[in-house]
Amino acid sequence: MIDTGAPRPPMARWPVGIIAAGVTALLIATSDRYDYHRDELYFRMLAEHPQWGYVDQPPFTPMLARLGIEIFGDTVWAMRVPAAVLLGVAAIVAAVLAREFGGRAVAQSIAAAGVLSAVPLAAAHVTSTATADLPIWLGVILFVVRALRGNDRAWLAAGLVAGLGLYNKHLVVLLLLSLAAGILVAGPRRVLLSKWLWAGVGLAVLVGLPNLLYQIANDFPQARMAEALSENKGGESRAGLVPLQFALLAVPPIWIAGIVRLARDRQVRALAVAYPLILILTFVVGGQPYYPLGLLFGLYCAGAVATESWLAGRRTRQVLAGAGIAVLTLMGVVSGLPLLPRDQLAGNIVTELNPTVAEQIGWPEYVEQVAAVHAALPAEERAGAVLIAGNYGEAGMLDRFGPRHGLPPVYSGHNELHNFGPPPDDRTVAVVVSQSPPTLLAPCDNGPALRNSLGVENEEQQEGRIYVCRPAEPWRTLWPKLQRYS
Repeated sequence: MIDTGAPRPPMARWPVGIIAAGVTALLIATSDRYDYHRDELYFRMLAEHPQWGYVDQPPFTPMLARLGIEIFGDTVWAMRVPAAVLLGVAAIVAAVLAREFGGRAVAQSIAAAGVLSAVPLAAAHVTSTATADLPIWLGVILFVVRALRGNDRAWLAAGLVAGLGLYNKHLVVLLLLSLAAGILVAGPRRVLLSKWLWAGVGLAVLVGLPNLLYQIANDFPQARMAEALSENKGGESRAGLVPLQFALLAVPPIWIAGIVRLARDRQVRALAVAYPLILILTFVVGGQPYYPLGLLFGLYCAGAVATESWLAGRRTRQVLAGAGIAVLTLMGVVSGLPLLPRDQLAGNIVTELNPTVAEQIGWPEYVEQVAAVHAALPAEERAGAVLIAGNYGEAGMLDRFGPRHGLPPVYSGHNELHNFGPPPDDRTVAVVVSQSPPTLLAPCDNGPALRNSLGVENEEQQEGRIYVCRPAEPWRTLWPKLQRYS
């Protein structure tokens, strides 16, 4: 049982600081070994059109990517610096949460080292919404724990962090619903009547109001986006939801021990109940298996305290546990970071286990192939040509690397890019990059399939092709038909 009467142990500043700084330095040092991820190419385009929200996400992560570009330059390395810093912040918040559960230096260090698992590392190596979600969710959990332990004003801090989290991803609502349901089921139910709790709810709504107003004014585009994702990937996500929970963090026995530890404490057992509830919610909405990662990490922090107690004074256990954690952490680093040489990626198990690796290969080469097709057009057609991309990754690569080849602007009907508008009607020839035949733009001539010289099987290598189309309809009538969410 968690001792709620005892003062918090001292903060293990040195070991936790070394872990946080080390993981940030490791991410920065390896950030440019491969190329952009397709999501980063998209964020780069979105950041050029800042607004309170987009059809598929809130504005924080694209603005974070833009921050790196503005400070350090328009490079893949620059885009990834803020994400690296955020994972270091997550390590610190995890350690503080373990301290809140009564953990001393060993527990705090184990909690901080949880960020060295494959999934957090892979998410933070590329700029992704999951990276920012992790410290946000851990922050909400930290203040909820403090509130449940009697610090009523901590509900305000939890509401503030949750409100800020709405600008990164609306998934924080799943966390709040799960925690609320956990309190309703496991108690202490009296806190549901607390004025401070409802003040925290109000603060969350107030802080997140501009983004919420964007959703209302635009007919809830992210709800339509969530529906599209559920239709496209819901079955696959539901099938992998439970099995993949054991791959999200390096040492599953630790977070399992956390569930047991929290379930034995009346004040905070709501967190243990919230975890199966969030799994149910994720299953119902057809969400990605990694959605519960932030709450799972909170359980891991509680489990770190249980692990510290289990290891105390037992030399054999300490050696075995240390070796096990080191091996699993090393596996996480190897599979989550771009440590393998590029020429060893094709067919490698790391590429199979970590799909983000394959999606960082080939973009400049693909653009060179598009440029060759564009250059082969007759001069009069080339002067009136436009680029059309079937998805945001293809649009992002053409936007990033196309200018160096003298390519015209790129347009796409995918997600938010559709709102950027159609090409001018006087552009009568389209060089199209797509993973499926662009039948709406017929008549079209088939061009070459996209290929990267390393032979890495990513989406474009498998299905991407270049087409030259001469649409029979003007762009202003075609454009509504090209809108697509996925």
